[in-house]
Order: sequence, then C-alpha cells, then structure tokens
Amino acid sequence: MSAPEEAMTGAVAATRSQIDEIIAGRFACRDFSDAPVGRGTIEQILRVARFAPSGANIQPWHVYALAGTVKDTVSVALREAHETARDAHVSEYSYYASDLPEPYLRRRQEFGRLFYGSLGIAQTDLQARSGQTAKNYAFFGAPVGLIVTIDRRLQVGSWLDLGMFVQNVLLAAAGHGLQSCPQETFSKYHRILRPLLSIPAEQMVVCGISIGRARDVAKGRLMPRADIAEFASFAGFEEQSATQMERTRPWEAETS
Repeated sequence: MSAPEEAMTGAVAATRSQIDEIIAGRFACRDFSDAPVGRGTIEQILRVARFAPSGANIQPWHVYALAGTVKDTVSVALREAHETARDAHVSEYSYYASDLPEPYLRRRQEFGRLFYGSLGIAQTDLQARSGQTAKNYAFFGAPVGLIVTIDRRLQVGSWLDLGMFVQNVLLAAAGHGLQSCPQETFSKYHRILRPLLSIPAEQMVVCGISIGRARDVAKGRLMPRADIAEFASFAGFEEQSATQMERTRPWEAETS
C-alpha cells in the first residue's frame, strides 16, 4: 500500500481526490538529484502559491529564489559559517518552546530516533549530526533554493498567513512532480544571507525551501502522523446525518 493509501482509509479513501493524493504523498526530501528545474516552473509554483489566504489580503511573504552560481555562493558561505562559527549565529525568532510539553516532546524525540536512525547516525554522535545539518545549507543537492522572509513589523497572525503560503509552495511543487523540504535552519544565518541577497532590514528570514526531484522517490515519507482522534473533536454530525436521512426517505418511498 502506498503512503497516500495508508494515510486515507475507509470511505474517505474511496472518494479521495487528486489534491488528497498530492497532500498525502508529499514528504520532506533530503536527497535531491541534480536535474535542473527551470525558472518558468518556479514562477508557476509561486504564481499559484500566492493565492494563499491572508488577513485583509496583506500577503505578508517575500521570496528570494536561488539557482546556479548564486545558490552555490550562498551555500558556501553558510556551510563555512556552520563549520567555523555556528555559535556566533542565532535566529531572530524561537521555533520551539524552551520546555516542550507532551505530546510534542515525545514527537520531537521520536523524530530524532527515526531520522538519525535511518541514516545510521547515533544520537550521541554530535559530529555526524552536525555533518548532516550542514547538508541543509547545500539545499540537500536541490537545483533550486528559496529563502522566505516576513516583514518584522507584522504580528503573529501574519505568520499564520505565511505558513499557509509556504504550504501552498510545497503542494504546488508536488503538483509539478517535484519534491521539497522546508528548512527553518536558514533563519539562524540571517546575518550572512542579508548582504548576499540584499534583504532589507525590515524583513526577517523565516526559512528556506529546497525544491527539485527526489533522487529516490521510493523512500517516501519517514515520519508518522498522529491519527485524527489525537487532534480533532467532532460535534453535531449525528444530527446532520439524521436530518439527511429524513430528507431522503420520501424520495425512497416514491421510487420503491
């Protein structure tokens, strides 16, 4: 059974749509082939992603799309900083709470076990873990990298808007047969990215996104997802179903 099929069962699986397949089949790719992706494709991905909803339609996102020697220059600078001065750099925002409560702490620990375990890296092997992190800054070999920013003068609601835009980018890329990987770690090196990409002071670096073709699509998603029962509550649907049955009964009587 494929990953999309495992993600959807029962009646829902029988009625799944093309967008269901795209969402369930997307995964964070960390090993891209060097097959090129043209500017036209990236423009189309962003052209579609811009239809993400945003409060009062303020559209709080900005994207720096990188390829070729420009991307390589950025990668070299970030990898050098990671190797020689990583402790001198820090993100302008906190991604994780300093004291993660459950079930989030358990899920983060599970990620570490599954991810590094799949690479044969012991969690205590700090040097190997650092080497894996460094691959982020080469965009995992992807031919295209995006740096995503937000205006720092905006409030938390605009970050919600930005998240929906980023998700649109990932799904639009998947619709073109591409894979992607959103990477918060780029925010750590905002002081290096700013002069290289002429990022104005009012923009905060939020994340990077690697886009390209997966070297091995068969690997697919590694991380599990919580079942619906863990995060959703339902109310009133029984009443809705009963009403629907009442509406259909006269029709059934007439045609029986």
